[in-house]
Amino acid sequence: MDTAAITLSVRLALLTLLLLLPPAILAAHWLAVTTRKRKIWIEGLLALPLVLPPTVIGYYLLVAMSSQSLPGRWFEVLAGQTLAFSFSGLVVASVIFNIPFAVQPIQRAFEAIAPDIREAAQCCGLTCWQTFLRIELPLAWPGILSASVMTFAHTLGEFGVVLMVGGNIPGETRTVAISIYDKVQSFDHASAGAMSLLLLLVSLLTISVSYGLARRLARRHRAT
Repeated sequence: MDTAAITLSVRLALLTLLLLLPPAILAAHWLAVTTRKRKIWIEGLLALPLVLPPTVIGYYLLVAMSSQSLPGRWFEVLAGQTLAFSFSGLVVASVIFNIPFAVQPIQRAFEAIAPDIREAAQCCGLTCWQTFLRIELPLAWPGILSASVMTFAHTLGEFGVVLMVGGNIPGETRTVAISIYDKVQSFDHASAGAMSLLLLLVSLLTISVSYGLARRLARRHRAT
């Protein structure tokens, strides 16, 4: 079993979650409460990683991170290395392709909060920010937890985008999904099977937790 690849994947998943979760919460809250017409276009844009092939997302990210692009040149000047085919590039790519997995569960959780609760908070003298921190965030915690679990698990198992943006550099960009592919190519089926079983168990746990939280949200919505 490739422990280095597993460690790198866990580090990538944790860092992705740390960077993505705060803006995802704010974006999800805005989408849940806004009535602006452009909302549907923003929702569609954020959901694109769900329907686009990973190779398409990976290709555009690779172009954006190349030395010929403005972001790629800036990063190379500041960091002294290219953004593509580096762990930093993997983090950027991971944050982008995980956006819908983070935003959508949290948005549904905020949408399940009855408008009367927000109105009552305002009548009690709470500001919008105080209402968000003291009332809405605690009520939306099942959606936030579900988003966290989904984002973490999806990062562990992503293959196409990671391969396009990061390549297959041991200790730098070789994640567990890419390592499984390498093990199969080299006929090391024992290691490939062990790592595949690990991802299978993580995925099963993720789905079970997400479904359980979704049912809880549905029951709370019916109760309100």
